Amino acid sequence: MSLDGGAGRARACSCRDRDAVARLLEAAGIPPRYRHCRLSNFQVSSDSASMRDQLMQARTIAQQYAEGFLLEGGKFRESGMLLFGPPGAGKTHLAVGVLVDVVERYRVHARFAEFTSLIHQIQATFDPGSPDSKREILDPLVGAELLVLDELGSQQPTPWVRDVLYLIINHRYTHRLPTLFTTNYLLDAGPGRSLKPKPANPRSLDRGRDAEVLPIPAEEKLLASRLPAMLVSRLYEMAQPVPLSAAEDFRREHKVHGAYQR
Repeated sequence: MSLDGGAGRARACSCRDRDAVARLLEAAGIPPRYRHCRLSNFQVSSDSASMRDQLMQARTIAQQYAEGFLLEGGKFRESGMLLFGPPGAGKTHLAVGVLVDVVERYRVHARFAEFTSLIHQIQATFDPGSPDSKREILDPLVGAELLVLDELGSQQPTPWVRDVLYLIINHRYTHRLPTLFTTNYLLDAGPGRSLKPKPANPRSLDRGRDAEVLPIPAEEKLLASRLPAMLVSRLYEMAQPVPLSAAEDFRREHKVHGAYQR
């Protein structure tokens, strides 16, 4: 501790402040693969001008979101972002970059959850010998001051999966808690946009499926094919859409060039 100008008012030293940030980031549960992700090292280089412009715009939106997370009057943002595009476009990198920036700036309690892993964790609690309960897993997520929900729509929409999603999303909606979503699916077709599959080299927006072998019907590229209509409606109010749909797979492109940072 140090004294502020001799007035006898104590304030925490910078080392304790750094320790607090480190503890908050550790508690956020960011997977090791993404712990390097920052807005400052998000790659926007591309041979495609349209792709480069979209990546730059997405990074700018993410930076503005983090910088404006604290509103006038000392309240935090109530809205979030929905980053959508094909696998490898950088959605998770941007979401984690925002989470880290917000934690460092405002010392918020944030959490990261990849949806498929979350479902498996909850299913594991059904085992009588499990040390965790469903509530112990979900409570930190539904109540976090900022949540990153990665890979929205990655699980088949069974009734049980829909119930879990409804519990998380509806709680955060009704309590006005900001959430950053990433998904391989489109929120909607958009004005003037056709979702008809291309006749050659169709590309899946569903991670883990090979579109060249198993083309996906156009309507299944919509998030509405993976979520109940009520939740899709909630997303329109909860999150600003941030498209990365023009981006190719940066994991592949940057690996080839030896510069993958995503």
